[in-house]
Amino acid sequence: MTEPTEVTSPRLVVRTGPGDRPGTVVLALHGELDHDTVAPLRAALSERGGPVRVVVDCSGLRFCDSTGLNVLLGARLRMMAEGGLVVLAGLRPPVDRMFEITGARRVFRVYEDPGAALGDVDPPFVT
Repeated sequence: MTEPTEVTSPRLVVRTGPGDRPGTVVLALHGELDHDTVAPLRAALSERGGPVRVVVDCSGLRFCDSTGLNVLLGARLRMMAEGGLVVLAGLRPPVDRMFEITGARRVFRVYEDPGAALGDVDPPFVT
């Protein structure tokens, strides 16, 4: 996908755009990710297949519940099985705390911001 797109639910906006090099996609999340709003993220992640690097920009995410976490974890496993990678960037304190408490922060590669994730010139596709 080369053109940016935007999908919304009542409290979540997911903007999809190209990354810095072929095979990299950025998903920017804005709002609250929960049971009622997860559909746009699920759809955006299911479009990805094969050896793709997905940078999930969480800097606009104010809240994430277990449903959102499970969608991200499931996408991570699926991408790894296909030779791809899902990384997180810009976790804000409330969301970061949830990832830390659940142990999910240890299974994702987490970057300070999307620029740092995109600047990682040679990340392994499977971590």
